[in-house]
Amino acid sequence: MNHFARSFDWRKVECSKKPFPFLNTEDGFTEIHEWIEKQREDINKKDVIVGMEPTGHYWINLAIFLIGCGYKVVHVNPAHVKKSKEMDDNSPSKNDRKDPKVIAGLVSEGRYCIPYIPDGIYADLREYNFQIRQITQRSTELKNLIARWFSIYFPNFLDVYSSYTAKSALMVLDVAPLPDDIVKLGEDGINKIWRDAKLRGVGPKKASELVEAARHSVGSKRAADAAREEIKRHIRDLKQAMEDLAKLKTVTETVLLKVPYIEKLLAIKGVGFGTALGFVAEVGDISRFHNPKELQKLAGLQIVNNESCKYKGRPHISYRGRKHLRYVMYEAAISVLGHCEEFQVIHKHFTERKQNPLRKMQSVIAVSCKLIRIFYAVLTRGIDFDAKKMLADIRWEEEAA
Repeated sequence: MNHFARSFDWRKVECSKKPFPFLNTEDGFTEIHEWIEKQREDINKKDVIVGMEPTGHYWINLAIFLIGCGYKVVHVNPAHVKKSKEMDDNSPSKNDRKDPKVIAGLVSEGRYCIPYIPDGIYADLREYNFQIRQITQRSTELKNLIARWFSIYFPNFLDVYSSYTAKSALMVLDVAPLPDDIVKLGEDGINKIWRDAKLRGVGPKKASELVEAARHSVGSKRAADAAREEIKRHIRDLKQAMEDLAKLKTVTETVLLKVPYIEKLLAIKGVGFGTALGFVAEVGDISRFHNPKELQKLAGLQIVNNESCKYKGRPHISYRGRKHLRYVMYEAAISVLGHCEEFQVIHKHFTERKQNPLRKMQSVIAVSCKLIRIFYAVLTRGIDFDAKKMLADIRWEEEAA
């Protein structure tokens, strides 16, 4: 992976003669460090700001290295780079040699942010949460592939089993996945598999239903050998993914409980392990935020107005920031609305009030923002969530009249 660097002073005057290429390796990092020091000596400057565009994951190791060298590393929003790239040459072209100049111009104008690189348990939780999302996504893909397989080769298998993940079903599929295999195995053969495994809850009746379904199956009989290997591989991979996920969640829960006041967050009705993990993993050390509005902005849930002169458009959320945090808060809002009566009261008030009633989705977003404020108060001050106090803080319509 090649990086390119260019040097500019605070007046946007380029000090480097040409873009400096370097690799994403130890030697490349050493070269860029020496190049920066030479640029600083040549123009007789003390302070250096290194601006970069945080696309993908390639910036992480470079940023950690440069911060360790004592430089101030900042991020420039990729959307800003995209929108301002034509200001210098009136060309929509984009390349690794042109982008450093655009980034430098934005940095000189102060249009940057300081990146947050979590450390300690917050770094662990972010990585664990990423792995859990990966395994969950892979499990979903495998389940879809298995559903496709059943639709083609054994459509009425799920008439006998509501779920193919049942232990007795997996045992049969491992030995006889296709309808012809089950018919050949017979009721006695299926019962023997279950008896050898000392499995309870299934017997001749279930075996008879399975053989009967196999006899009347309309599934495809083409490529039988390939079909057997496919379903065995998918089920094996799914079982492994489920085992990995269970182990990973156990380890992650141990680390999560080390976060200050996290047990008070988990005590809120409707807030479970997944919500707490997702929130802490995305936010990191919450003490770095001055108020909950900063968290709301980080999640892309701040309200954006669309007004011009007499025109007043419909406000909407910004959708900027960390999309996974926004998803976590949306799922948390749905969960608390299903488990906590006080949040149901708030939701009903938002949707049924006479002045400016909200649509259901708007109300869910409002509840998400309310949860952000609650999470912030709980995790920064260590207070217990008080549902009655939350209701008292709502400006009810009767009081506002």
